[in-house]
Amino acid sequence: MTDHRIALIPGDGIGAEVLPPAQQVLDAVGRRHGFGFSYQSFDWSCARYLREGAMMPEDGLDRLRDKDAILLGAVGYPGVPDHVSLWGLLIPIRRGFRQYVNLRPIRVFEGIDSPVRGATAGEVDFVVVRENVEGEYSEIGGRTNRGFPEEMAVQEAVFTRAGVTRVLDYAFGLAERRGGTLTSATKSNGIVHTMPFWDELVAERGAVHPRVAWDQEHIDALAAKFVLEPARFDVVVASNLFGDILSDLAAAVVGSIGIAPAGNLNPEREFPSMFEPVHGSAPDIAGRGVANPLGAIWSAALMLDHLGHPEAAGDVTGAIAAVLAGSEVRTPDLGGTATTAEFTDEILQLL
Repeated sequence: MTDHRIALIPGDGIGAEVLPPAQQVLDAVGRRHGFGFSYQSFDWSCARYLREGAMMPEDGLDRLRDKDAILLGAVGYPGVPDHVSLWGLLIPIRRGFRQYVNLRPIRVFEGIDSPVRGATAGEVDFVVVRENVEGEYSEIGGRTNRGFPEEMAVQEAVFTRAGVTRVLDYAFGLAERRGGTLTSATKSNGIVHTMPFWDELVAERGAVHPRVAWDQEHIDALAAKFVLEPARFDVVVASNLFGDILSDLAAAVVGSIGIAPAGNLNPEREFPSMFEPVHGSAPDIAGRGVANPLGAIWSAALMLDHLGHPEAAGDVTGAIAAVLAGSEVRTPDLGGTATTAEFTDEILQLL
């Protein structure tokens, strides 16, 4: 019986409430398919930062290195600046373990009404592939003349041939496996160096993947088309900043950011990959037992697929679809009154 070693980082707020349901689902589907999990939990969080001055210990990456995957709940807490929590935990893990693909599937489920009239179940089903370790979110830059009229902040975007090429190859390969098309997000009409470079590499990698039809859209027009015609997309590849914005917009278009998953992938599997729901720590509802667990459960399904269990992953997403389509049980964010545990039980009954 295969035993996968999973690191759990509950984090802050509802993160600690949505990871236990994900574990229950993993254990249930694992028993069904003949594999198991061992878990080690780490208390790395904003609470730890307030207590000890750091989101995680100096040897944090070494403690995670031998794990098969990482499952994270949510990070963020009032009183701790977001850049402190992000750069103290998530970004060091993403960059230290070369998780250069951020994968965010976008799907309209039957039973969830999209605020967009044309977004219907069975028609909107695409994936945003976001470059995850360089681009606009670089560490290069600084501030000078603080407090004076000529105060200045400089932030440098970094696009390398190696970094862009590898995420494009992943995206083109995904489009090929899905039998679909690829759309590249750009802004080369206004950003004079990095985006033309990005476009050139898209054309270069497109020639290596002749079976994939591809096009490119300027980010502003693409954001509009996500709303106006979301069903036309299959795989969308974007830089770090553009992908971050587009994937959250897409999650809202399909009806709920509370169910959206994400995978931070090291495709070569040299290091553990990390999976996390897109939603935040939601301190306004933390501790009430009403958090929507589907984002964490769907993220666990992404983890199953990455670990080589696509059938088990399909069972989990199928259970999510069945509950949303055939049950009236809903957490408050979806217009219902169910608790996290009650909603999880609906999923477990199908598994």
